[in-house]
Amino acid sequence: MSQQVETFNVEDIIIASHTIKDVISPTPLQYNHLLSERYGCHVYLKREDMQSVRSFKIRGAYNRIKRLSPEDLENGIICASAGNHAQGVAYSCHLLNISGKIFMPNTTPKQKVNQVKFWGKDSVEIVLVGDTFDDAYEKAIECSREENRTFIHPFDDYDVIAGQGTVGVELLNDCHENIDYLFGAIGGGGLMAGVGTYLKHYSPETKLIGVEPEGAPGMKESVLKGEVTSLDKIDPFVDGAAVKTVGTKTFNICKELIDDIVVVPEGKVCTTLLSLYNENAIVVEPTGALSIAALDTYAEQIKGKTVVCIVSGGNNDIGRMQEIKERSKLYEGLQHYFIVNFPQRPGALREFLLEVLGPNDDISHFEYTKKNNRETGPALVGIELKDREDYFPLIERIKTKGFNCREVNKDSTLFQMLV
Repeated sequence: MSQQVETFNVEDIIIASHTIKDVISPTPLQYNHLLSERYGCHVYLKREDMQSVRSFKIRGAYNRIKRLSPEDLENGIICASAGNHAQGVAYSCHLLNISGKIFMPNTTPKQKVNQVKFWGKDSVEIVLVGDTFDDAYEKAIECSREENRTFIHPFDDYDVIAGQGTVGVELLNDCHENIDYLFGAIGGGGLMAGVGTYLKHYSPETKLIGVEPEGAPGMKESVLKGEVTSLDKIDPFVDGAAVKTVGTKTFNICKELIDDIVVVPEGKVCTTLLSLYNENAIVVEPTGALSIAALDTYAEQIKGKTVVCIVSGGNNDIGRMQEIKERSKLYEGLQHYFIVNFPQRPGALREFLLEVLGPNDDISHFEYTKKNNRETGPALVGIELKDREDYFPLIERIKTKGFNCREVNKDSTLFQMLV
């Protein structure tokens, strides 16, 4: 018996758009005046953060589940997710009255866990395990075998990729200009594989730019090495794109269609996220800010062009905002930490405050590191600057006044321990 070979093409995306049309909310393609003026071009935002579950993931999840046979659904379904795919699966389970089991890492923001419960109602069971998506993935695969549940992959499945590709159907229908550049986040690769397939067919002149966080550049590494390459470790902060191993199917599609992959530092993502909130009143999660964070890298190429950035999701936990602000300030060079050994003389601390700090510098953190020697022991001091140019004058004043300091920012091990 000959084995059926899986194929994927633009027709699958068109079929998916009809399959999911009564469940998803068509999201707006909004012209952004601030970004357009800043970069001297026409910037449109595809607002998938305004989707029913506040991310594009419902598209692929529902399309995949809707196409399952009664036999596939007999024992229910199962998935692994950093949060957004889980919401799409949960909502689909509720709509279709299907039993679902959802594995997510313990590091998943509480807001996303609560949203999965809300969308799934009594149809889903949530299991939190491990620290990363990949940890949750391994346990979900193990459980799917034990309980004979059908696994719904978050990205490496053609039905899922087709569902995500419907984002491209909408934006080409809504954009009345020729799109010169499209920027979209890459985690496992499902979004850019789907949207890329559709755009390269109907708008082949469009340059497709994938964007990954610096702490998890799985697709970039894989493309450079010519094969799917697993990362040894990742930074889970940009949780929606923090994947150690991209999909085989998504890799094979992206390596042929994506014109470039930009890697963005997590701190830059945070600065962009805060800017979107402060300047545009748009609330996004870190992954949702990736596409816009990459615009600086292409500032020269996009001048005078028409650019679309996919805002992939808006499921941000307000409890993370302090960390987001901190990462942004560190990236911008505005937040610095020091271990200061104060001289054993009266008034040393007062001297540091009055003569070392500049007129616009603020103490953002102060803690003696030895609790039994509070007056003369070393202290962890956090200093926030108004402008990054104030850093070198600060360092010069520290040296001139003879304070023995160690810069924590420049010692990654010490920074992780103390900050």
